[in-house]
Amino acid sequence: MADPDVARQNQLRNIQTRTGKTIVELHEALAASGLTKVGQQRTLLMEQFALGYGDANMVALFFGKPLPVLDGPATVTPQGPANDPLVEIYSGAKAKLMPLHAAVLDMVRGIGAFEASPKKSYISLRRRKQFAMLGPATKDLIEIGLNAKALSPAARLKAMPAGGMCQYTVRIGSVAEIDQELQGWLRTAFDQAG
Repeated sequence: MADPDVARQNQLRNIQTRTGKTIVELHEALAASGLTKVGQQRTLLMEQFALGYGDANMVALFFGKPLPVLDGPATVTPQGPANDPLVEIYSGAKAKLMPLHAAVLDMVRGIGAFEASPKKSYISLRRRKQFAMLGPATKDLIEIGLNAKALSPAARLKAMPAGGMCQYTVRIGSVAEIDQELQGWLRTAFDQAG
């Protein structure tokens, strides 16, 4: 598995690049707001700085805590035993997708408890039954398969043929796309897997 500290550093660096603000400056905005709950802080960051859900959540979770070192090169390298499925799933050019994978899993953890079951080319997310699948679609995109009935049509949500493993898929290529819309789809699938 990729080093979670490196993945967090990469995500925080990317947030700084996208917003043009340092994490310290974003934390100063949170301090000035007087908001104390992570959900409120996340909403403020999303509205004021146009951060996606996962990025805003990351900044809010680090508020008031020591920040990792954010200068120097950013690298993500899969690590772990040779038989670790994530090392195989995110090998080679796909290794750079690990922070995205981790950010999606963090979002799902915020919804509730689930089991992650690695398969050959993806991770199955389950409650009583599978509600989502997560894995690389290409070297630049992660695909999330959703087992949910009657999701509202959306430009990035692709309906799949009946009888498949998932009713819908969505592909993402940046943490900015890990947003409230995606969270809503995941929550619906999560709830339906009860």
